[in-house]
Amino acid sequence: MSTPYLEVRGLRAAYGDIQVLHGIDFTVAEGQIAVILGANGAGKTTTLRALCAMVATEGSIKLAGEEIGRRPTADIVRRGVAHVPQGRGTFPELSVEENLQAGGFVRTDGEVRADIDRWYGLFPVLGERRRQAAGSLSGGEQQMLAIARALMLRPTLLLLDEPSLGLAPMITRELFDHLTVINAESGTTMLVVEQNASLALSMADQAYVLEAGEVALSGAAEELVADDNVRRAYLGY
Repeated sequence: MSTPYLEVRGLRAAYGDIQVLHGIDFTVAEGQIAVILGANGAGKTTTLRALCAMVATEGSIKLAGEEIGRRPTADIVRRGVAHVPQGRGTFPELSVEENLQAGGFVRTDGEVRADIDRWYGLFPVLGERRRQAAGSLSGGEQQMLAIARALMLRPTLLLLDEPSLGLAPMITRELFDHLTVINAESGTTMLVVEQNASLALSMADQAYVLEAGEVALSGAAEELVADDNVRRAYLGY
């Protein structure tokens, strides 16, 4: 069996004295889309923050077999991990293009301009608003910009926290279609935290359900769709 691209073992995370994750284990294969489901407060956002060393953690986090759990956040980013946080996370005073340039700041390959044009092609509205301040964009446009900016890193692992939050259903569907295309064309491994369980499971290969900081269920996304407990709790039927 091949080594998982992302392998998390015994991950614990806490905010001060408040323990949020209680030794969770999960893996994501290279090129896979994995989704984390769970109720509010289950530890989903904390899991993504723990992978980026943004919260105090214990346990092992390996990327392509290399331990990254003890590294500073900046080193993890340079290793190819991009995080799109809940609530967009753009620089509101900078223009769309300046945000994209910031996303490629650590790169030295000379292809930043080509990638900016590539994401303008995938998200045409960003190209139309390239000189507009990010803070003046609609919620859906800001989310597209946040994802495009993260992709400017050319990440090997893309972490997305509630990408559909606050978006209209049509915009959400379009956004998830774009993510599926990016995964297929670039082979970017993705770990997605999402409240829209039905949509998330429809695009994912693997799924994990968190309850009170522990993995309660896991399996292939198509298997969890058929699980009675998951259907009742997250799919509404």
